[in-house]
Amino acid sequence: MMPKTLVPNPRQAALLEAVREQGSASVEALAQRFQVTLQTVRRDVGLLASAGLLARFHGGVRVPASTTENIGYLQRQRLNHEAKQRIAQAVAERVPDDCSLIVNIGTTTEAVAEELMRRRKGLRVITNNLNVAAILSDKPDFEVIVAGGMVRSRDRGIIGEATVDFIRQFRVDIGLIGISAIEADGTLRDYDYREVKVARAILESSRQVWLAVDHSKFNRPAMVQLAELSEIDALFTDTVPAPAFRSLLGDAGVELIVANGTAAGRAHESVAAHSRGGHR
Repeated sequence: MMPKTLVPNPRQAALLEAVREQGSASVEALAQRFQVTLQTVRRDVGLLASAGLLARFHGGVRVPASTTENIGYLQRQRLNHEAKQRIAQAVAERVPDDCSLIVNIGTTTEAVAEELMRRRKGLRVITNNLNVAAILSDKPDFEVIVAGGMVRSRDRGIIGEATVDFIRQFRVDIGLIGISAIEADGTLRDYDYREVKVARAILESSRQVWLAVDHSKFNRPAMVQLAELSEIDALFTDTVPAPAFRSLLGDAGVELIVANGTAAGRAHESVAAHSRGGHR
């Protein structure tokens, strides 16, 4: 229901509905869709955001975020789908053949799994994501190990203390994680403390930690702290982050890989098959 403080005009109402359908949108895309200027979209977005109907991020707008609950799984699958595909391609290009990985819960990591099927061979993958396991198990030369624990019905993620204990048995070349939010101070956050505990175990069991997130995760709130930027080695995303985040990444020594092929920040040595160990 619209707040009494704002009665959207027909264009603003249509813009609001478009963002709600997609989950998020860039200012440029909205301007093209409604055939208006960028200034007009920014003015509309400002009014809708002030009314609490939308939330702005660098270069775009999204549905308002909650610190306690993520948006639905099916909506997350549609949200920034093309961006996630580009991120997935960039990650898959960097993964060596014949290496070991742990892959966690998330629609971005599922997109990575699809790309790994097409591009890589001889992988050994441990995962607490049944969707990732289903994707990768179709490739005969992949060995897929599924973590034990409780299956979360909404997204087929496996969580709980049994999952944490299972993950801690392993030491892999690459831990690939997705998360829900990166706060303005660079803190990595998520919504479910049980999922966060599993992700922490992945960090501790990986020689290199790679984070895959689309642009909408920057400056987004979430309740549970997972890690600091200094605990990851590389961040894969689809657009160049704002200068403040680039500065945080540089200070933390994190390699930034933008899905269009450009990179910024301090470079890390590539992970080789059966890595001899990173900085962990």
